[in-house]
Amino acid sequence: MSSTSKNRGSGLEPETALLLAALGTLAGVAGLLWVAVHLGARIDGTTVDGDPFEVAFALAAGDQPWPKSATWVLAGLLLLAAVAGVVAYRVWRAGRRARSRVDGAAVHMGRGRDIDALSLASVTATNTRLGGPTESPGLPIARTVAGGRTLFASWEDVAVDIWGPRTGKTTSRAIPTILAAPGAVLVTSNKRDVVDATRDPRAAAAGEEPWVFDPQGIVDEPATWWWNPLTYVVDEVKAAMLADLFATASRDPGARTDAYFDNAATDLLAGLLLAAAKDNRPITDVYLWLTDSTNDEPVEILRAHDYPLTAAAVAGVIHAPEKQRGGVYGTAQQIASFLTNRQVATWVTPTGGPHRREFVPAEFVRSSGTLYSLSKEGRGSAGPLVTALTVAVAEAAEEHAKTQPGGRLAVPLVAVLDEAANVCRWRELPNLYSHYGSRGICVLTILQSWSQGVEVWGRDGMRKLWSAATVKVYGGGVTEVEFLSELSQLIGEYERPTTSTSTSKQGRSTSRQTTRDRVLDVADLGALPKGRAIVLASGSRPTLVRTTPWMLSPHAAAVNASILAHDPAGARTLADAATEVDRVAHLEDTVAR
Repeated sequence: MSSTSKNRGSGLEPETALLLAALGTLAGVAGLLWVAVHLGARIDGTTVDGDPFEVAFALAAGDQPWPKSATWVLAGLLLLAAVAGVVAYRVWRAGRRARSRVDGAAVHMGRGRDIDALSLASVTATNTRLGGPTESPGLPIARTVAGGRTLFASWEDVAVDIWGPRTGKTTSRAIPTILAAPGAVLVTSNKRDVVDATRDPRAAAAGEEPWVFDPQGIVDEPATWWWNPLTYVVDEVKAAMLADLFATASRDPGARTDAYFDNAATDLLAGLLLAAAKDNRPITDVYLWLTDSTNDEPVEILRAHDYPLTAAAVAGVIHAPEKQRGGVYGTAQQIASFLTNRQVATWVTPTGGPHRREFVPAEFVRSSGTLYSLSKEGRGSAGPLVTALTVAVAEAAEEHAKTQPGGRLAVPLVAVLDEAANVCRWRELPNLYSHYGSRGICVLTILQSWSQGVEVWGRDGMRKLWSAATVKVYGGGVTEVEFLSELSQLIGEYERPTTSTSTSKQGRSTSRQTTRDRVLDVADLGALPKGRAIVLASGSRPTLVRTTPWMLSPHAAAVNASILAHDPAGARTLADAATEVDRVAHLEDTVAR
């Protein structure tokens, strides 16, 4: 019969630990006796020679008399030791209460010098080198389990986060990142929580009210301003890019497409967008043109503005055989169908009088303002416009960066693309990610799973985005074995001592060996508890962190007030937030016991 013991702890063998404990106890007893005898003898007016062990052995042998005062000294020392023990236990217990079931893995992951690149000192040095804002050297990420160090992303970093549903991505990543931004902030989402929590703190920091793009009434924001997507269309290249954005964002992930009709429809839409832009038409006129496949007005406009080839391309579709023309126009209508939603159209047309402000991306990126761009999935989604607005702001920031020292924004723009796969399907994002970091455009893309990204960007595109991100955070809640297995490999292995005991007729034998195990296997990562996350960063070993929700941040009071002011169920929302913090603390306490 044999048995094997495994441990992911300190790595000490049980016999070694027992021996060390015995030696420590013996040394402690000898030390107490030595101090008691020496102090007692001094009080009594005598002296005692010898080290602690010599004195202890002399007392045991009767060669050393016990000073009278030593009894009182020993009693006092024992009382002090007891008090110190109670204090030490409470400190240890407090530390244990903040532990999770995976925290033992932290000692085998990145810590100390392994993660110096994410330290405050490191990002401050980077910020100084870049000439960034002195009051804000970087964006906080979380605190390490091993050592309790706060980790930061620098103004050269771009991030990708993968957090499953209900794991705290908004409270622990999106909101803290928005509140730490020193300049302009762009946020996409399909829920109101991030807007309600941050709009007032951001307004106070920027000195101006935020821009809330809410064409689907997610927060019931009145349309007091508008944005003209056609201001993006300055030539045929931009027209083609905008048409492609609309086409990509309007299709469901994985939807089957027709190679001819989809491409032809996108080209037609590009031509009509260019015609509308050059003739100062509202974007809704593009859809009206698509409903009349024989209307050649766009062709005449394009010719009048010296775009003969684009005019010829549109004319070619108009004069194509009826079935072919109908297929192209019908597909283009589907791409632009979001324009038929009157609520959506209000936000992108100058209706309602001259009092409505117009959003200008080039002006926004020079400000410290905040833009919330909201939409939800399904029919009538404003996702194509959210994507287009995001791209327009990002490209405006890139153009502004070219005028700054070093070709990067002096005050970084922070873009938090929450629910990116649902509301901001930006096909070119993986190709631009690393470039944006060099321009001072700090993007945080948040996904609910790896497969979500694959649906939008394809397998190769998602790998490209993941690899380009200099900071990656996994917040748990994902059950995709392939992704978790690769993540487990990146986290690495540790040496685990094993002890095997065999019993036979000849007696009992024990053998010891060392094997290598995954620090966190697929099961550990799939069941990562709330309040914990894995951070992977360029040049650093993966590290286990304790998430830092806004409720425990210096901004808590301001966020509470903002939620109460804007969330119709604000009191309930705050109660739920407090309950969530308590639940995580309770889970940690349960594990500690």
